[in-house]
Amino acid sequence: MASDLILEVERLGVAYGPVVAVHDLDLRIERGASVALLGANGAGKTSAVEAIAGLLPKRAGRVAFDGHDITASSASRIARCGLALVPQGRELFPTFSVDETLIAGAAAAENRPPGDPGKIYEIFPRLYEKRRQLAGRLSGGEQQMLAIGRALMSSPRMLVLDEPSAGLAVGVLRDVVAAVRKIRAGGVAMLVVEQNLELAAELAERCLVMSTGVVRWSGPMREAFDNEEIREAYFA
Repeated sequence: MASDLILEVERLGVAYGPVVAVHDLDLRIERGASVALLGANGAGKTSAVEAIAGLLPKRAGRVAFDGHDITASSASRIARCGLALVPQGRELFPTFSVDETLIAGAAAAENRPPGDPGKIYEIFPRLYEKRRQLAGRLSGGEQQMLAIGRALMSSPRMLVLDEPSAGLAVGVLRDVVAAVRKIRAGGVAMLVVEQNLELAAELAERCLVMSTGVVRWSGPMREAFDNEEIREAYFA
């Protein structure tokens, strides 16, 4: 019988030489669930998800995805397994058109039917209007939409969004949030890395709050949102 967990992280450690960025992180995400990893700049959030996705070496711990141990797997192998990371900074190829970027994203859909660009354009109508434009000429919000669309083209079992609100104007952010909620409704599990508590509350049911590489609090998203002590301690 398949496990209810899509992602299981046990005592994950990440370090840059002598500097420990993440210490003993435990994280479990059920299939179809949405969890937020919260904290201020420098809390260790990005280091944690990049290690989970295979972009950073793990100092300690174990990571399992969809029932398989991926602790020592490469980033490309993890992506082909169905864990899609939308990185901070988007990391698009500036000379690829929107169409070409989506087609490239389908390469990670190993043993799964690739995503349908038409469905991506339904989620992000603005991208359809710019489908022949180069990624490097898009606005910041359009680039964020494209980065998410590229990840969806791999038909992921889980989507990891690293700081999706960074640098976006309020109106554009509203469009991105609405699109992510549609994606969630389709049953894709999500891990949302954020320092924007209000945004996280719109996208996740449960959260972990990090500070200096350590999880300081975990529980229901609504409880964190309503807790003034948590706000003052970690988001002031």
